[in-house]
Amino acid sequence: MRAVSRAIGWLLVTALLLCLVVPGFIAFRVWHVARVDDRTAADAIVVLGAAQYDGVPTPVFQSRLEHAATLFEQGVAPQIITVGGNQPGDRFTEAGAGRAYLTELGVPATAILAVETGSNTVGSLDAVALTVRDQGGESVVLVSDPTHSYRSQMMARDAGLEAWTSPTREGPAVWTRENQIMSIIRETGAVLWYQYHRIAGTDVDFPG
Repeated sequence: MRAVSRAIGWLLVTALLLCLVVPGFIAFRVWHVARVDDRTAADAIVVLGAAQYDGVPTPVFQSRLEHAATLFEQGVAPQIITVGGNQPGDRFTEAGAGRAYLTELGVPATAILAVETGSNTVGSLDAVALTVRDQGGESVVLVSDPTHSYRSQMMARDAGLEAWTSPTREGPAVWTRENQIMSIIRETGAVLWYQYHRIAGTDVDFPG
Protein backbone atom coordinates (compact mmCIF):
# COMPACT_ATOMS: atom_id res chain seq x y z
CA MET A 1 0.00 0.00 0.00
CA ARG A 2 2.83 2.39 0.82
CA ALA A 3 4.36 1.84 -2.64
CA VAL A 4 1.00 2.52 -4.28
CA SER A 5 0.53 5.70 -2.27
CA ARG A 6 4.03 6.84 -3.18
CA ALA A 7 3.37 6.19 -6.88
CA ILE A 8 0.09 8.10 -6.74
CA GLY A 9 1.89 10.95 -5.00
CA TRP A 10 4.54 11.13 -7.71
CA LEU A 11 1.85 11.07 -10.39
CA LEU A 12 0.06 13.97 -8.74
CA VAL A 13 3.29 15.94 -8.41
CA THR A 14 4.15 15.26 -12.06
CA ALA A 15 0.68 16.32 -13.19
CA LEU A 16 0.92 19.51 -11.12
CA LEU A 17 4.33 20.33 -12.59
CA LEU A 18 3.03 19.78 -16.11
CA CYS A 19 0.08 22.08 -15.39
CA LEU A 20 2.56 24.77 -14.39
CA VAL A 21 5.44 24.15 -16.79
CA VAL A 22 3.50 23.75 -20.06
CA PRO A 23 1.47 27.00 -19.79
CA GLY A 24 4.58 28.77 -18.52
CA PHE A 25 6.60 27.65 -21.53
CA ILE A 26 3.85 28.68 -23.93
CA ALA A 27 3.52 32.08 -22.25
CA PHE A 28 7.27 32.54 -22.68
CA ARG A 29 7.04 31.64 -26.38
CA VAL A 30 4.14 34.07 -26.86
CA TRP A 31 6.21 36.82 -25.23
CA HIS A 32 9.40 35.89 -27.11
CA VAL A 33 7.87 35.75 -30.61
CA ALA A 34 6.00 39.00 -29.89
CA ARG A 35 9.40 40.71 -29.79
CA VAL A 36 10.44 39.42 -33.23
CA ASP A 37 10.15 41.67 -36.30
CA ASP A 38 11.17 39.50 -39.25
CA ARG A 39 10.96 41.32 -42.58
CA THR A 40 12.30 38.49 -44.70
CA ALA A 41 11.25 38.86 -48.35
CA ALA A 42 8.13 36.81 -49.01
CA ASP A 43 5.44 36.15 -51.60
CA ALA A 44 2.81 38.08 -49.65
CA ILE A 45 2.19 40.20 -46.59
CA VAL A 46 -0.86 38.87 -44.73
CA VAL A 47 -2.83 41.22 -42.50
CA LEU A 48 -4.88 39.28 -40.00
CA GLY A 49 -8.35 40.72 -39.60
CA ALA A 50 -9.86 42.55 -36.67
CA ALA A 51 -13.17 44.24 -36.08
CA GLN A 52 -14.61 46.74 -38.53
CA TYR A 53 -17.75 48.83 -38.21
CA ASP A 54 -19.70 49.45 -41.40
CA GLY A 55 -16.52 49.29 -43.46
CA VAL A 56 -14.36 51.32 -41.09
CA PRO A 57 -11.50 49.37 -39.44
CA THR A 58 -11.14 49.74 -35.68
CA PRO A 59 -7.96 51.36 -34.33
CA VAL A 60 -6.50 47.89 -33.70
CA PHE A 61 -7.12 46.90 -37.33
CA GLN A 62 -5.88 50.25 -38.64
CA SER A 63 -2.56 49.76 -36.84
CA ARG A 64 -2.08 46.40 -38.54
CA LEU A 65 -2.96 47.80 -41.95
CA GLU A 66 -0.66 50.79 -41.59
CA HIS A 67 2.21 48.50 -40.63
CA ALA A 68 1.50 46.27 -43.64
CA ALA A 69 1.56 49.32 -45.90
CA THR A 70 4.99 50.21 -44.53
CA LEU A 71 6.27 46.69 -45.22
CA PHE A 72 4.91 46.90 -48.77
CA GLU A 73 6.67 50.22 -49.32
CA GLN A 74 9.90 48.62 -48.10
CA GLY A 75 9.57 45.89 -50.72
CA VAL A 76 9.03 43.00 -48.32
CA ALA A 77 6.46 41.45 -50.69
CA PRO A 78 4.75 42.36 -53.98
CA GLN A 79 1.24 42.07 -52.58
CA ILE A 80 -0.80 42.43 -49.40
CA ILE A 81 -3.50 39.91 -48.53
CA THR A 82 -6.25 41.01 -46.16
CA VAL A 83 -8.33 38.32 -44.51
CA GLY A 84 -11.54 37.91 -42.54
CA GLY A 85 -15.22 37.43 -43.19
CA ASN A 86 -18.15 39.26 -41.65
CA GLN A 87 -20.56 38.82 -38.80
CA PRO A 88 -24.31 38.30 -39.36
CA GLY A 89 -25.84 41.62 -40.39
CA ASP A 90 -22.56 43.22 -41.46
CA ARG A 91 -22.47 44.88 -44.87
CA PHE A 92 -18.71 44.61 -45.13
CA THR A 93 -16.11 41.94 -44.45
CA GLU A 94 -12.93 42.52 -42.47
CA ALA A 95 -10.90 41.72 -45.58
CA GLY A 96 -12.90 44.15 -47.71
CA ALA A 97 -12.66 46.94 -45.15
CA GLY A 98 -8.93 46.31 -44.89
CA ARG A 99 -8.47 46.49 -48.65
CA ALA A 100 -10.35 49.80 -48.84
CA TYR A 101 -8.27 51.29 -46.03
CA LEU A 102 -5.02 50.22 -47.68
CA THR A 103 -6.00 51.95 -50.91
CA GLU A 104 -6.61 55.12 -48.88
CA LEU A 105 -3.06 54.76 -47.60
CA GLY A 106 -1.79 54.73 -51.17
CA VAL A 107 -1.25 51.03 -51.74
CA PRO A 108 -2.18 50.19 -55.37
CA ALA A 109 -5.45 48.28 -55.57
CA THR A 110 -3.78 45.81 -57.94
CA ALA A 111 -1.37 44.85 -55.15
CA ILE A 112 -4.12 44.02 -52.64
CA LEU A 113 -6.05 40.76 -52.47
CA ALA A 114 -8.97 40.35 -50.08
CA VAL A 115 -9.64 36.79 -48.90
CA GLU A 116 -13.11 37.30 -47.46
CA THR A 117 -13.55 33.97 -45.70
CA GLY A 118 -12.84 32.67 -42.23
CA SER A 119 -14.37 33.54 -38.89
CA ASN A 120 -11.19 32.93 -36.90
CA THR A 121 -7.42 32.89 -37.41
CA VAL A 122 -7.10 29.23 -38.37
CA GLY A 123 -9.92 29.43 -40.91
CA SER A 124 -8.53 32.60 -42.46
CA LEU A 125 -5.00 31.19 -42.70
CA ASP A 126 -6.23 27.96 -44.27
CA ALA A 127 -7.89 30.11 -46.96
CA VAL A 128 -4.74 32.20 -47.37
CA ALA A 129 -2.61 29.08 -47.76
CA LEU A 130 -4.80 27.88 -50.64
CA THR A 131 -4.68 31.31 -52.27
CA VAL A 132 -0.90 31.69 -51.98
CA ARG A 133 -0.26 28.20 -53.32
CA ASP A 134 -2.68 28.77 -56.22
CA GLN A 135 -0.51 31.76 -57.14
CA GLY A 136 2.61 29.60 -57.06
CA GLY A 137 3.88 31.05 -53.78
CA GLU A 138 4.67 29.56 -50.41
CA SER A 139 5.93 32.28 -48.07
CA VAL A 140 4.21 35.03 -46.08
CA VAL A 141 4.97 37.71 -43.53
CA LEU A 142 2.16 37.87 -40.98
CA VAL A 143 1.02 41.20 -39.56
CA SER A 144 -0.99 41.19 -36.36
CA ASP A 145 -0.63 42.32 -32.76
CA PRO A 146 2.62 41.24 -31.07
CA THR A 147 1.18 38.59 -28.76
CA HIS A 148 -0.88 37.10 -31.60
CA SER A 149 2.26 36.38 -33.62
CA TYR A 150 3.19 33.01 -32.09
CA ARG A 151 -0.22 31.41 -32.62
CA SER A 152 -0.73 32.83 -36.09
CA GLN A 153 2.73 31.69 -37.20
CA MET A 154 2.04 28.20 -35.83
CA MET A 155 -1.26 28.01 -37.70
CA ALA A 156 0.24 29.32 -40.95
CA ARG A 157 3.03 26.75 -40.81
CA ASP A 158 0.54 23.99 -40.03
CA ALA A 159 -1.33 25.11 -43.16
CA GLY A 160 1.83 24.51 -45.19
CA LEU A 161 3.20 28.04 -45.50
CA GLU A 162 6.64 29.39 -44.76
CA ALA A 163 5.67 32.09 -42.29
CA TRP A 164 7.47 34.94 -40.54
CA THR A 165 6.02 37.61 -38.28
CA SER A 166 6.28 41.39 -38.27
CA PRO A 167 3.78 42.67 -35.70
CA THR A 168 2.58 46.23 -35.37
CA ARG A 169 4.05 48.23 -32.50
CA GLU A 170 1.24 50.79 -32.46
CA GLY A 171 -2.42 50.78 -31.44
CA PRO A 172 -4.55 49.94 -28.39
CA ALA A 173 -3.22 46.38 -28.14
CA VAL A 174 0.22 47.65 -27.13
CA TRP A 175 -0.56 50.93 -25.42
CA THR A 176 -0.29 49.74 -21.83
CA ARG A 177 1.57 47.08 -19.88
CA GLU A 178 -1.79 45.79 -18.61
CA ASN A 179 -3.01 45.24 -22.17
CA GLN A 180 0.13 43.32 -23.03
CA ILE A 181 -0.07 41.08 -19.94
CA MET A 182 -3.73 40.28 -20.54
CA SER A 183 -2.96 39.52 -24.19
CA ILE A 184 -0.22 37.08 -23.20
CA ILE A 185 -2.60 35.30 -20.82
CA ARG A 186 -5.33 35.14 -23.45
CA GLU A 187 -2.96 33.89 -26.14
CA THR A 188 -1.52 31.24 -23.83
CA GLY A 189 -5.02 29.85 -23.41
CA ALA A 190 -5.70 30.12 -27.13
CA VAL A 191 -2.51 28.21 -28.01
CA LEU A 192 -3.39 25.46 -25.54
CA TRP A 193 -6.89 25.27 -27.02
CA TYR A 194 -5.50 25.07 -30.55
CA GLN A 195 -2.95 22.41 -29.64
CA TYR A 196 -5.60 20.34 -27.91
CA HIS A 197 -7.84 20.36 -31.00
CA ARG A 198 -4.90 19.69 -33.31
CA ILE A 199 -3.88 16.62 -31.29
CA ALA A 200 -7.50 15.47 -31.00
CA GLY A 201 -8.05 16.00 -34.71
CA THR A 202 -11.15 18.14 -34.19
CA ASP A 203 -12.14 21.53 -35.59
CA VAL A 204 -10.78 24.58 -33.80
CA ASP A 205 -13.64 26.84 -32.81
CA PHE A 206 -11.74 29.43 -30.76
CA PRO A 207 -13.16 32.79 -31.97
CA GLY A 208 -9.86 34.69 -32.30
